[in-house]
Amino acid sequence: GIFLIPYFIMLLVIGLPLFLMELSLGQYGAAGPITVWKCCPLLKGVGVAMLIVSSLVSLYYNVIIAWAFYYLGSSFQSPLPWSCDAPRNADLCQVGAVTVTCWGCVLQNTSGSAGRESASEVFWNEQVLGVTHSSGLGDPGPVQWPLALCLLAAWILIFLCMLKGIRSSGKVVYFTATFPYLVILILIIRGATLDGSLNGVRFYLSSNWNRLQSAQVWSDAASQIFYSLGIGFGGLLSMASYNKFDNNVIRDTLVIAIGNCCTSFLAGFAIFSVLGHMAWRKQVPVGNAADSGPGLAFVAYPEAVSLLPGSPFWSILFFLMLFTLGVDTLFGNIEGITTAILDEFPALRDWRRKTALLGALCTAFYLLGLLLVTQGGIFWFILIDTYSTGFGLIIVALFMCLGIAFCYGTNQFCQDIVDMICRCPPWCSHMLSYFKVCWVFFTPCLLLFTLIYTFLDMYSVPLRYRTYEYPAWGTSLGVCMGVLTCLQIPVWATVALCRESGTLRDRFQKATQPLSSWRMATAQDMARDIIDVPFTITLTDSD
Repeated sequence: GIFLIPYFIMLLVIGLPLFLMELSLGQYGAAGPITVWKCCPLLKGVGVAMLIVSSLVSLYYNVIIAWAFYYLGSSFQSPLPWSCDAPRNADLCQVGAVTVTCWGCVLQNTSGSAGRESASEVFWNEQVLGVTHSSGLGDPGPVQWPLALCLLAAWILIFLCMLKGIRSSGKVVYFTATFPYLVILILIIRGATLDGSLNGVRFYLSSNWNRLQSAQVWSDAASQIFYSLGIGFGGLLSMASYNKFDNNVIRDTLVIAIGNCCTSFLAGFAIFSVLGHMAWRKQVPVGNAADSGPGLAFVAYPEAVSLLPGSPFWSILFFLMLFTLGVDTLFGNIEGITTAILDEFPALRDWRRKTALLGALCTAFYLLGLLLVTQGGIFWFILIDTYSTGFGLIIVALFMCLGIAFCYGTNQFCQDIVDMICRCPPWCSHMLSYFKVCWVFFTPCLLLFTLIYTFLDMYSVPLRYRTYEYPAWGTSLGVCMGVLTCLQIPVWATVALCRESGTLRDRFQKATQPLSSWRMATAQDMARDIIDVPFTITLTDSD
């Protein structure tokens, strides 16, 4: 509960300003994350870094969809294969009535020597992941073929939905973006009728004010805003580039960002009401029933769902919701990658070449993703998840903010937004004044704080998955992913400086000036409003 305070503060100071910056930049420039930096060629590397972040996320994120796909298929069985009613789990669940409470306590204490895994944990670790047959990062083992087939199906679905670009994916999201709301509402109503649900909600909203003194909480809040809103991935820039030039980006920013974060808050009631029921059934504290990371979606919540009457129905609803949410995320990432490539290589805009490009991307991501569906794939998944969107993503957002604020200029940027909105109401002007202060001072400062804490946390706390501690070479490999992203900024800045002439100062000034083609998109878009009619001009001798 206390997390909501730093969460909404980060939303106001980091989320909204950066969200508006990306939408405005993409809409005004009508270009993807790389080409849009015609406004400041020195920072073209920011766009390339966004492309790398999106590629790394696309590589591992579809594995989550594959897991959801696997669980969705398994949910059509009755009883659920991870429930105590399944015959294969009889030995795991044979506990006398007198010892149920104690067994429930030991069950959750997986770090203890006497800890026992639940049927849900055994299903996840042995049948889905096969991680029990792997010793760590250096021992991936064979591919889990059921997961590999689910991953293939997920990528085929992404390919088909994006075959016609924004026209096809834009229609698909009418379902994939609204269906989760229906499921959340149904799960909240069902959860409210369960015994112990109020304990779960009470745990969800409980406030420990001492936690506000922890820098970790504030850093986590900033990280969650980044991931929740999709800042710095390039997808927002790409999607905004398809907007009409006079679209009200300030209104979109407020509606989407605030609506998104309120949805996250609302979804917590659906999760914790059911977890509260599971804790009530096992007679353990709610904190022991909850989990984080993949364990919440694929261990704790499925186990809670298995305790409900008609559990297959609720399981199908939940994993179908996860599946549609994951597909939406991939739409944004893949759209960002394809838009960036097509803007840089216009010859590929032909429908056949564009289809071939999309097919090549999906095939490449699938083949690379096979490493993540091996028996030791979860170790690689955690590694890429931790470092691909860690300090590198924060640095990308920091340079984007500083570049627009101090190179392109906040006054010019705000004027561009006013030009797009045309009739800017008074409240828009007040909002722009607020955003201008954030872009120049508050947002960079908070990003810098988050970055410093991320570095301190990275070197003081070793990366772990359950009881496995990652070796030094694995951590170094993860750091290299982040460094690869960050290196794009100085490398492409050097290229931009080398293309100019004069002294270093002259080159820097020229590299920060917008190219002559920067506002061509604006002129072309406004030209569509001009009506061409027949006319006659009479010329005189003086003419």
